[in-house]
Amino acid sequence: MRLNPCSYTEIDSGYSCSYTVNFKIKDKMELNRKNATQTKVYPTRVLQFGEGNFLRAFTDWIVDKMNKEIDFNTGIDVVQPLPGGMADMLNAQDGLFHVYLKGIKNGQPVKEYSLIDCINVGINPYTEYEKYEQSYLNPDLRFVFSNTTEAGIALDETDTLDMQPQKSFPGKVAALLFSRYKAFNGAADKGLIFFACELIDKNGDTLKKYVLQHAQNWNLGEEFIQWVNQSCAFCNTLVDRIVPGFPKDEIKEIQKELGFEDNLVVVGEYFHFWVIEAPEWVKKEFPAEKAGLDVKFVKDMTRFREQKVQVLNGCHTGSYAVSYLSGLETVREAFESLEVGNFMKELVYDEVLPVLDGTEKELQSFAHKILERFRNPYIRHLWQSIALNAMSKWETRNLPTLLNYYEAHQMLPQKLVFSLAAMIAYFKGEADGESYPIQDDQWILDFYKEAWAECDGRPISIQKLVEKVLKLEKVWKRDLNEVPNLTISVTCYLFLIEQVGMKKAVKAVLSQNNPLMKIG
Repeated sequence: MRLNPCSYTEIDSGYSCSYTVNFKIKDKMELNRKNATQTKVYPTRVLQFGEGNFLRAFTDWIVDKMNKEIDFNTGIDVVQPLPGGMADMLNAQDGLFHVYLKGIKNGQPVKEYSLIDCINVGINPYTEYEKYEQSYLNPDLRFVFSNTTEAGIALDETDTLDMQPQKSFPGKVAALLFSRYKAFNGAADKGLIFFACELIDKNGDTLKKYVLQHAQNWNLGEEFIQWVNQSCAFCNTLVDRIVPGFPKDEIKEIQKELGFEDNLVVVGEYFHFWVIEAPEWVKKEFPAEKAGLDVKFVKDMTRFREQKVQVLNGCHTGSYAVSYLSGLETVREAFESLEVGNFMKELVYDEVLPVLDGTEKELQSFAHKILERFRNPYIRHLWQSIALNAMSKWETRNLPTLLNYYEAHQMLPQKLVFSLAAMIAYFKGEADGESYPIQDDQWILDFYKEAWAECDGRPISIQKLVEKVLKLEKVWKRDLNEVPNLTISVTCYLFLIEQVGMKKAVKAVLSQNNPLMKIG
């Protein structure tokens, strides 16, 4: 049977689609451009560093919408930023995959499938450097998207120009820009526009700073530096869409519904928001708003970023250990539970909002919208996926709130302090006699393994463990033991968690009789 081109949405049980495929009712077909007959191949104009769930459900979905709604005519070459990645899986499906959005639209629950066909190729630069070089020297290339996690935009001074490729993302960018500069004789129109999507403050500015630092270290010359400054744009951005990722629990049903054996299906919420801090000419080159997308170009995104990162991401990272160690696997389960749900609400309303810029009405409304998204009945957002690289996330998303709160009130925000203790407990990797997997930088895993092995559970031993964690300037950019009463407060909460378990400890921190609330 052949499906005709369609564009419809069925409420509750249906889905919308906007593509034509050869469709078998009983048997699933391999997903490729031979079987999905009406896909298009677009000229490559985007180089994307990152092939994970978020970029595929966000930036790739946006480009796909722009291609279909306003004839943006743009394809994407995807580069895996690390030696281990998904380039081969992408290529096995000819770059095709489905984005499966689930949420509320116009007050009604909806499910929406989209077949994304804007990815042309996946590239592993560690094994396919020539292919990678060919891609970044493409004269039609105009944009670079990236999401290399919070830890990805970092200066690695061991990177050299002759590496193929450099280890760090900024090192890769500096090298490819220098190659383009030489290949096109410094032509102004061969510069690139960078949309950094990493969840760090001033992500585009930071990337540019490290690129220019490499240019200095590698003696690439003032003319090249001038070309980078004048012909390239490094845009700060803010991204917002909850993307739980691959729906492993329901993949068989989804594949049956699609008629394709799609091993790269990615689930996301219907809501999306992208704030881009850029000059007007960048907006003209990337006219996403004309496609009806919620993409906002602004001169200063500070307010948007602080609200989103500290409320949405801050609540996620501040609650993951509390929730997971309470036996709750998903965000929705946690938010709808009594104690942990109240913990999440009090963290946001009592500790985050008071230190944000904006009117009380504006902030309350924003927080309400964010927290309502946690109730999405269709999204199974696992705390274990949020826990990835938790240390760097906590420093970015939660530490500013804690420090700003203390500065404003001369008191510690107790939910955030408890969150920090819960995170330390989580890195033990064991609770109630059962172990669970932890994903983070290897040096962090090694640090906690050794630190917990040396801890015998006595209060003094717990305190020494806390002191070691708070002293990690590589993570915190300072010695947090210097924050008044933070060490002893975290120690008390961690000892409590170890003694009575997370469920009872949460009740204690929520209690009006919590003695730590009185510590200045």
